[in-house]
Amino acid sequence: MIKTLVNGPDLYKPLETLVPLQFNLLGSESIATAFPVYTSDDVPNTLIDYLHQEFNSELEDGLTYPHLKTLNRDEFVKYWFHSFCVIVLKTDKIAIDSSWTNWRDLLLGTFYIKPNYPGRCSHNCNAGFLVNSAQRGQKVGIRLGQIYLKWAPLLGYRYSVFNLVFVTNPASWRIWDKLQFDRIGYIPKVAILKGYEEPVDAIMFGKDLTTTDPKLIEGLHI
Repeated sequence: MIKTLVNGPDLYKPLETLVPLQFNLLGSESIATAFPVYTSDDVPNTLIDYLHQEFNSELEDGLTYPHLKTLNRDEFVKYWFHSFCVIVLKTDKIAIDSSWTNWRDLLLGTFYIKPNYPGRCSHNCNAGFLVNSAQRGQKVGIRLGQIYLKWAPLLGYRYSVFNLVFVTNPASWRIWDKLQFDRIGYIPKVAILKGYEEPVDAIMFGKDLTTTDPKLIEGLHI
């Protein structure tokens, strides 16, 4: 069993061991593998470099994350690997080979999971998602969301909170609507995004992770 990553009261049931999860991409026979990652030390440096590059490119676009400036490598590692993350590769292997370098072709996407609040509220989690820009159009985002729903409860989390999903990012909020997240809040004029003359609004999404409909994560095995 793995230990919980949250810091709140010890109220959690025994947790299952997370092992690489294999599945087919939606509408495809291509096999993908989701790898649980607890520390950046378990990730090849070349993959971290590629993830860093992809994340900074997303920040430079200025449309999805609240960051004003790009992060240096150390800042990125502390941010993305702070607690736990998932890396999804287009491979049927169950271990990441340190000799691999063709991440543009192999990486499908990644996301982190961490407490949204400290201490007694740390059973509420938050997540950040990133799809490889070279692999878009394959419905990777919905698969990342399904893996999140499957694994977050196994880490001891009971509720999910997404603080800022900008209304100008329909690719994101359509996924959370489809996965039956609740719209628990609306923040007007919260973000100054590139290409917009006026600040844009954001939706807050929440979901009880203890009552997820199993049908929402169907297909996450082969």
